[in-house]
Amino acid sequence: MNCWEVLGIEPTEDHQRIQLAYEQQLKFASGEEAEKLDRAFREATGGAPKPEAPQAPVVDQAPESDRALDANEGQIVREVVIQINALLNDSGRSRDVGIWKAILCEPPADQAPVRREIARKLEPQVRPMAENGSLPAPVAQFLGDWFEWASLQDIAVQAEEPQAGSAETDAEEADQPPQLVNFWPAVIGWIVGLAILASLFGGMGGGG
Repeated sequence: MNCWEVLGIEPTEDHQRIQLAYEQQLKFASGEEAEKLDRAFREATGGAPKPEAPQAPVVDQAPESDRALDANEGQIVREVVIQINALLNDSGRSRDVGIWKAILCEPPADQAPVRREIARKLEPQVRPMAENGSLPAPVAQFLGDWFEWASLQDIAVQAEEPQAGSAETDAEEADQPPQLVNFWPAVIGWIVGLAILASLFGGMGGGG
């Protein structure tokens, strides 16, 4: 058998193809057959076969949201926390959900790792305020959705239910026809009063 028959390919000068054929045959070769393959490879290429490259181990990469923050992202977290603390000191602005969104949703503060760290920093102070009603329902609902704080999401749902019931009651009252006010008792009373006065004045005139 010539070298090409041992390798199981047609004669070629493509060293990469010869290397692949050699490696494929080597997987199923015994000791003696492996020696024949080595000789066939040298004859076909004029050199020794390259050792098979070891496969790189697969490293489990941490999810994007769980990775550690770099220095720039850490600075962004600190700046956002400072802005939120300043917002909480202004009772008027802290009730505006639009301002909360402008601070927390501004890139790159909206990226998952940064958002997670901001939530961790703010939770001890902001979450209890939202839960006890210190912050209005729209702000609490936004914080619950943005930071995935389930307790705030529940509060928002409970706050919406009474409003829905009130709206239904108002709609039912609006559908009812207006009630007409009955003026007849007052008119009759007025006429009777006039008749009594007329009789009194008439008696006084007759007596004179």
